Amino acid sequence: MNEQKKRVNLFTILAGIFLTNAIIAEIIGVKIFSAEATLGLAPANIGLLGDFVLDFNLTAGAVIWPVVFITTDIINEYYGKKGVRKISFITAGLIAYSFFVIYAVTLLEPASFWIDVNSTDPSGNHFNIDYAFKTIFRQGLGIIVGSLTAFLIGQLLDVFVFQKLKRITGDKMIWLRATGSTLVSQFIDSFVVLAIAFYILAPESARWSVAQVTSVGLINYIYKFSVAILLTPLLYLAHYLIDNYLGKELSQQMTKEATEGSEGFF
Repeated sequence: MNEQKKRVNLFTILAGIFLTNAIIAEIIGVKIFSAEATLGLAPANIGLLGDFVLDFNLTAGAVIWPVVFITTDIINEYYGKKGVRKISFITAGLIAYSFFVIYAVTLLEPASFWIDVNSTDPSGNHFNIDYAFKTIFRQGLGIIVGSLTAFLIGQLLDVFVFQKLKRITGDKMIWLRATGSTLVSQFIDSFVVLAIAFYILAPESARWSVAQVTSVGLINYIYKFSVAILLTPLLYLAHYLIDNYLGKELSQQMTKEATEGSEGFF
């Protein structure tokens, strides 16, 4: 297999993993789950700011979002800033498209038999499946705008920090540039989405206080911080498999080109 085909095949696979997990994470993010209850633990009851006592209640999207972190770092390693920017803007566009299609579908008039067949839940209680469908899949404009803005800022910041650290570490210390870039970018991401969705664009009656935005942002960041560290072995495994597929010479050539073509933030 020639080198160009290997480059294209690798990017196609990484882009597919990145796109799939990013879009799914955005869609399922409407569900909030309790990490403590899922693990059978008592609520954390962490007092952070003011009167807010928070537990580890996270969006379901957080479960698979770490896959996006890892994929970003791998694309960054072999394709540099251009590769990450390309897939990030494509993904942002497809996420927006997904929300548009989902919203349009919720406006369709439901078939009466569909309502009747699903009129009760397993316990025999009345259940309106069309209402549930709309409630689950519709997300407010603030959440969508906040999510997309945070996503793009996080990706651009990730590639910038990653390449800065790579110039210092060279081909060594993969864990430092991968974890370091993720920790910096996700710190910003954790607060941007909440600030836009629940403070800047939220209606006054539902607007969070600055203390609440800060508290929830810290909880989300603690989770992302922990997961980024725990997933480091998977990053090394991915590098090992990719280097074997590309071959030592092509792998070194691609990483060198990635670094040389990644000057500046934009």
